[in-house]
Amino acid sequence: MRWSEFEHIQPRMARLGQERLTGPGVVLVATIRRDGTPRVSPVEPFLLDGDLWLSMMWQSAKARDLLRDPRLLVHSVVTSHDGAEGEFKVRGTARLETRPAVQCRYAKAVAASLGWRPDIERSHLFAVDVSTVSYISYNTPTGDQHVAMWPPAREFVRRATSDTSVGDPEPISDIIS
Repeated sequence: MRWSEFEHIQPRMARLGQERLTGPGVVLVATIRRDGTPRVSPVEPFLLDGDLWLSMMWQSAKARDLLRDPRLLVHSVVTSHDGAEGEFKVRGTARLETRPAVQCRYAKAVAASLGWRPDIERSHLFAVDVSTVSYISYNTPTGDQHVAMWPPAREFVRRATSDTSVGDPEPISDIIS
């Protein structure tokens, strides 16, 4: 599913995802190496024309991983030890974009927005087809864990029972539409 479809179904969660994924300017992308082990790499995400885009250096290890096996996990960066800003994760598959018109539109939009221009002949451009989305954050004063996942749509809080433990899920509805 395209990002715009997810955005239509879960607008509040999609807005939160856009903030957490594109706000810092970099995400971590997990791919699968040829031997089946994970590879985690930084990538600059970009939203354009209803898709979540990932541009990668020509024949980089992470791009070669996706060309061989398109499964991936896009994970927001974590900037503090307390987890208050939350972790946003998108699981799905990478779809290689080869149409020159789309690549040019992407390059122009990135240049206008981010100040650098990808060389479309020396890079790989992938759109992320979204399978599942999750968001996890922690309430700093209480230690409570807030979880929202889709699909299926479910959201709950798990109250802290100690510094390293949480209790059973309690349904809530703050993010999920």
